[in-house]
Amino acid sequence: MYAILDIETTGGKFNEEGITEIAIYKFDGHTTVDQFISLVNPEKPIQEFVVKLTGISNKMLKNAPKFYEIAKRIIEITSDCILVAHNTSFDYRILCTEFDRLGYRFNRNTLCTVELSQKLIVNQPSYSLGKLTKSLGIPMSDRHRASGDALATVQLFKLLLEKDINKTIIQGSINYFDKRVQKKKLKTLIDETPSIQGVFYIHDINGRVIYLGKGKNIKTQVNKLFLKVTKRALKIQEKAETISFDKTGNDLFTSLKFNLQLDILSPKFNIKGKQKLIAKNFNNDDFIIIEKGRTIGEHAIILIENNEVFGYGFTNLNYQENKLDILKSILTPINNKIKTKNIIKNYLHKNKIHKIIRL
Repeated sequence: MYAILDIETTGGKFNEEGITEIAIYKFDGHTTVDQFISLVNPEKPIQEFVVKLTGISNKMLKNAPKFYEIAKRIIEITSDCILVAHNTSFDYRILCTEFDRLGYRFNRNTLCTVELSQKLIVNQPSYSLGKLTKSLGIPMSDRHRASGDALATVQLFKLLLEKDINKTIIQGSINYFDKRVQKKKLKTLIDETPSIQGVFYIHDINGRVIYLGKGKNIKTQVNKLFLKVTKRALKIQEKAETISFDKTGNDLFTSLKFNLQLDILSPKFNIKGKQKLIAKNFNNDDFIIIEKGRTIGEHAIILIENNEVFGYGFTNLNYQENKLDILKSILTPINNKIKTKNIIKNYLHKNKIHKIIRL
């Protein structure tokens, strides 16, 4: 059972909007079995541009019921239903905010006809309700009024149900209020992440790196991130689709790789503090730092030449380390010289190095 919904609001600041009109059509997949339509007194003025858009004025709402007077009816008509709207995140957020003000937790599973249309009716120039319904020949009256928009959404949803031939896309697109699908996805991502030292990259659905992390055990770090309930962490959890990683083998390479990749990728959800970088010279001009590598027999190498960081990488043979021209061809050059020097300098000051070869 579905509850197809549209809400008009006063406009205003995020989460401070008030409802001015609501329309809900209870739909069993074939026909409308119940409906509720009402103007609502938001107990606050409507933004002038909204009045022009919807035609709903403050005067019209003076004697309309307040939200608490219709709240029970909304709960009843949406009970055991999946909430459907065109851009459900907006309508559902508004409803939840109003119920929160009453001290009631309103939880419903949701479907968005914008997202479904993008999957089932491809290559449309616009997925706004007005333009999409016009291109599909769906009649619409009273645009930007709750009843007119909700009725158009009912017709659009009927079409989407027909187009979902295998009956998997709509079922797979349900957003559960208890986030069961997201929790399952995150558990899979955690299970697929190895317990190694290194740097990990969280990618969104388009493959973009949205978060960069590091640790002695990246599986533990990913698990901690997915357990957090901060606003930033919840956004990462919502958008995370895949995780890739680089094994580093030691603390120095972990710090080095993390900072270098942070500069290159600038992931959306990493907080980059402004750093005043001061060049710090090494005690020697030319030397090689050797740390343990990612596997037995492998070395992690950093070459310092003329008191500058030339590059870093991994070797498996002493022959590679003893031939400077070969070593240079193996190593990855470093661009951010000052930052890298500071990282290495601080590490040398605080940690015991496996081996240093002075040239």
